[in-house]
Amino acid sequence: MLTVEDALASILNHVVSGPATLTPLAQSLHRVLAEDLTTPHDSPPFDKSMMDGFAVVSGDFTAVGAQTLQVLETITAGTVPTTSLRTRDASRIMTGAPIPSGADCVVPIEQVSFDESVPKCVTIDHDVVSAEQNILRRGVIAEMGQPLTNAGTLLEPQHIAVLAEFGLAQVPTVRRPTVAVLATGDELLAVDQPLTPGRIRNSNEPMLVSQTQRANATAVPLGVARDSREDLHRHISRGLTHDFLLLSGGVSAGTLDLVPSELAAAGVQQVFHGVDMKPGKPLWFGQLQTPEHSCWVFGLPGNPVSSMVCFELFVRTAVRKFTGCSMPLPQPTPAALTKSITVKGSRPVYFPCNLHLSDEGLQATPVAWGGSADLRSTADANGMCLLMPQSDAYEAGDKVAAIHWSTM
Repeated sequence: MLTVEDALASILNHVVSGPATLTPLAQSLHRVLAEDLTTPHDSPPFDKSMMDGFAVVSGDFTAVGAQTLQVLETITAGTVPTTSLRTRDASRIMTGAPIPSGADCVVPIEQVSFDESVPKCVTIDHDVVSAEQNILRRGVIAEMGQPLTNAGTLLEPQHIAVLAEFGLAQVPTVRRPTVAVLATGDELLAVDQPLTPGRIRNSNEPMLVSQTQRANATAVPLGVARDSREDLHRHISRGLTHDFLLLSGGVSAGTLDLVPSELAAAGVQQVFHGVDMKPGKPLWFGQLQTPEHSCWVFGLPGNPVSSMVCFELFVRTAVRKFTGCSMPLPQPTPAALTKSITVKGSRPVYFPCNLHLSDEGLQATPVAWGGSADLRSTADANGMCLLMPQSDAYEAGDKVAAIHWSTM
């Protein structure tokens, strides 16, 4: 049985990044950049004013006292200067407008004497003038050809704004994977069906579909496959046409746990079966590889919290690797427990908890979790903390590794 670390390493070793595609910038939020990008032009593309005021020649103010200058024109953002400044000249200028030739200073309008009824002159004192004041020179922020955004970047609104500034209307991103979701079991009812003896509602499918969507992949729900080889074969065949296939249930050691053998019959090669963890020990992972297509398959345990935890640890890692994310592995954060808790057994436990910030930093409050079938308690959680087996109880204040479920 593999450790969690070995299972993650095996997944990363088998899953490859998906193909790149040109994506309209407006549709690129939370996609991963497929190529390094360089700046196509200087930023700013011209010398520009950072204030509303007057562009002047600082050399006119070497003597103590005020100078009255001739105002040649008004330059607004989006226009270009029509004249150059010479001795004792000024141009009225607005924020973002190009600096006229000869000027090396912009004096804010609040610091000058100016009468709108006499727009052709302005009086400025020497002590408010200094060279390069309130001017942003061309290329100061970025020069043409410099690195702009690196491959592997998960595009957030700030990245999209930068790409828009440089005119990148389409960007190369890694295609989002399609993830087929298949629940298995004769006991499963549709969500809208009344309960009958011995039956339960299918909560794993909507859970895994929403987790897939949160991981920025495209979910393809396949419904429920009954515990027969014929029905499993039919559903598995459909699922294997996608980038990933997630099956919940049927991977343990029961008489109707047919998933591994049916996957083998479909040409899927097992990579590993079983991980030393709680919940999620029966996890199965394999790969279908043909000249035309690859599909990575996860056989998730049927107990809902086991499936939930295995998705967050393993499936999300695989999706990140496919999408080209530069850091596909889970990124635990140290958190302080808010109450004592005892871990039983010999396996590491990924315990549902509520993560929240306080004045002391990140804190983790374990929820009242009753085990892998206790889905209800996870509604009070937004993450999980790793608790290693130990003889003594964990005490409030102890630091543990925590993983937030909403982290992309």
